Amino acid sequence: MTKGSLTVRILIGMALGAVVGLILNGIGIEGLIEDYLVEGLFHVLGQVFLAFLQLLVVPLVLVSLVCGTAALGDLAKLGRIGVKTVGFYLFTTAAAITLALVAALVVRPGVGFDLEMDATFEAAVAPPLSEVIIGIFPTNPFQSMAEGNMLQVIVFAVLFGIAVILAGRPGERVLAVFQDLNEIIMKLVGLVMQVAPFGVFALVARTFSMLGFEAFENLLWYFFLVLAVLIVHGSVVYSLLLRVFTGLNPITFLRNIRTAQAFAFSTASSNATIPITLNVVENKMGVHKSIGSFTVPLGATINMDGTAIMQGVATVFIAQAYGIDLGVTQLLMVILTATLASIGTAGVPGVGLIMLAMVLNQVGLPVEAIGMILGVDRLLDMVRTAVNITGDATVSCIVGKGEGQLDEEVFNTRE
Repeated sequence: MTKGSLTVRILIGMALGAVVGLILNGIGIEGLIEDYLVEGLFHVLGQVFLAFLQLLVVPLVLVSLVCGTAALGDLAKLGRIGVKTVGFYLFTTAAAITLALVAALVVRPGVGFDLEMDATFEAAVAPPLSEVIIGIFPTNPFQSMAEGNMLQVIVFAVLFGIAVILAGRPGERVLAVFQDLNEIIMKLVGLVMQVAPFGVFALVARTFSMLGFEAFENLLWYFFLVLAVLIVHGSVVYSLLLRVFTGLNPITFLRNIRTAQAFAFSTASSNATIPITLNVVENKMGVHKSIGSFTVPLGATINMDGTAIMQGVATVFIAQAYGIDLGVTQLLMVILTATLASIGTAGVPGVGLIMLAMVLNQVGLPVEAIGMILGVDRLLDMVRTAVNITGDATVSCIVGKGEGQLDEEVFNTRE
């Protein structure tokens, strides 16, 4: 089966899932439909598919990052790539939240909103900066892998790769083993992708069957504004960055990334989508694995442009709903807090809402107002995850092109 036909099947599965879910929601899912179809068949298929993806994440990141780091063979080059990657991720996050704030201030989605409603929410407390810095470095790499702590896995893999470079001939023998392991894991990714259309269908069908229109009625302006900004950032901003820094064709890029976007939309998890994003970046974008194996896992952990957009619009929406005017200083604080928090809260459960709670506290807005937007956040979470992985791929192409590690022939090859 060709890659092209697989991509089409995944997109068809996603579309059919949305249609079936909306139909089920329209006729009502109570009783047998909910018990045996929505929470039965759809739930089981979706969770098994997610389990397959999550099964691959840690070994794929560890093995590919060791191979990529060792393949560089130059510690100065590794440092340069790291600075470029983190710099671009922080820049795109700051650009995303700035765009969201401007759009929200112009459209004013919260003006005239009635807050006489039950809007309660208690966010988990984000760790202090000192703990975040300490927590990046693993004390037990096996525990880090077992817990799926991706920042710690990345740090260990990079350190291990550096040690392989410095070890000489023993390092070469170890690298050969890791390269063989990498090939085997990529075959596993290919096997999972063959069942992907069914998993995507089940995940999307269950989500849409549970989302009733009443969840959107009071928040239409907020919902569609966040959606519009996500689309603009994901298609226009990234395209401009790609064109300016690489000269590559954005249309070709968006065509190549659509498979990973479909996965990200259905799973709503950047980490779960790492195997697919990495496969697309290397095999469809032409980015060398020494670059992609570093930029993609790191991006899935710290690059949260879609989440930043939600925070920007939600902050202005909540302020307007309460009749509070945010000054220039407060708006700049929102940008700074959200950008730094994208790294500081990486790996924390419920990261998007925790980051939003941090931003609201920073500018003196009531955290409990987050309860208003929870009803529509699930669908927006799916869209912003697709935006996040699109950003990961964009930065991977920019860094790869800048380092002379991007094969334009592969990038421009049509499926």
